[in-house]
Amino acid sequence: MTSLRAKGVQPVRSQPAALPGWRLRFNVRHFFRHEGGVGNIEPSDAPGDQVLGVLHECPDDSLPTLDQAEARGVGYDRIVVDVETAAGTVPAFAYVGRPDFIDESCLPSRRYLNILLRGARLAELDPAYIKRLAHQPTLAVVAAPPFEHPPGPHPIFNADSLRAHPDYTALYGAVFDMSDARPSHDFLKGLFGGRDMTLFHLQRMDSSDGNETLDDIRADRLDEAQRRYLNGYLQEYKREYRYIGRFAYY
Repeated sequence: MTSLRAKGVQPVRSQPAALPGWRLRFNVRHFFRHEGGVGNIEPSDAPGDQVLGVLHECPDDSLPTLDQAEARGVGYDRIVVDVETAAGTVPAFAYVGRPDFIDESCLPSRRYLNILLRGARLAELDPAYIKRLAHQPTLAVVAAPPFEHPPGPHPIFNADSLRAHPDYTALYGAVFDMSDARPSHDFLKGLFGGRDMTLFHLQRMDSSDGNETLDDIRADRLDEAQRRYLNGYLQEYKREYRYIGRFAYY
């Protein structure tokens, strides 16, 4: 639920549900390579195969927000499936990976799997299902070197001046130019452009309670795990985009 709220969606009600005849995969390639693969569902003919999860009833105006958060039309398509609940079978929206983002070599990150496990436990899904999920192999963690701002004179941006540059994005005090990013990142330009993404990433950590604020960043109240997580993304931003300056939170 914390992860869903971080995407800007507050369900009206939620309940456990099952999707028989499908299986859970982690073969949708993440936009950033250090995150590995993210969740997908695929039809399955194997007896007993099903995906357990939570069915959320959401306000209609949440759908565009969900579509953007799930990169509909880029990494995922939205389809209708029939899910089984305690009250019977009902139609529901689900997101499935698009063929050009499928990579069978992918493994989920530990962060991503932890979020799924936390949600499954809070929803009190079948313990045997949770146990199998907990044994899912995860991507090997490679420690990223500390990010360093390149030497030389660089401009300093704030929220207002960054907003004036839709191809620029900021993360944890650094500003990057996305204009020459690889084509698969074109979608992220619309999501990241002109914005500081530090809170966006912090609220997607497996330890997030959704209450992180800009004041935490200004006052340097981040713990070591948060700093390490942001450092990993700084290295990915450096790899994908061009460093152009610093971002001031005051």
